[in-house]
Amino acid sequence: MVDVAAKAATHRIAVASGCIHLLPATLTLVQSGTAKKGDVLGIARIAGIMAAKKTSELIPLCHPLALTRVAIDFELPGDSKAVDPTIACTATVETVGPTGVEMEALTAVQVALLTIYDMCKAVDRGMVITDVRVREKHGGKSGSFVNP
Repeated sequence: MVDVAAKAATHRIAVASGCIHLLPATLTLVQSGTAKKGDVLGIARIAGIMAAKKTSELIPLCHPLALTRVAIDFELPGDSKAVDPTIACTATVETVGPTGVEMEALTAVQVALLTIYDMCKAVDRGMVITDVRVREKHGGKSGSFVNP
């Protein structure tokens, strides 16, 4: 692990996002809450939060962090008959410490999207997870980074 003992503890924020593309019928199941396994987005939100908290156990050499906030948000198209139905996921993770939370935000997004896949795979095995990336990072010596 990288030695961060000499680094100042600052307020750090990372925002990551990604998408899952699915069939219109699958989106309808998610929106209506009628998937066999239950509330897809509610369970995916909890999975993403749990994943952010467990990141150091999953990624070798990643520092364990005391997170102060994890928020998982989903954006769905207004019309389930959209040409390319997609659920977008955004994770915002915060801490006060000597190292950033980009890995926690990325892990949260991936696990939230994987949970949607798991809960819907019985009706749509062709779902595709795409565009996972860090959108923003703030705090620390390197300052802010915004990835449009």
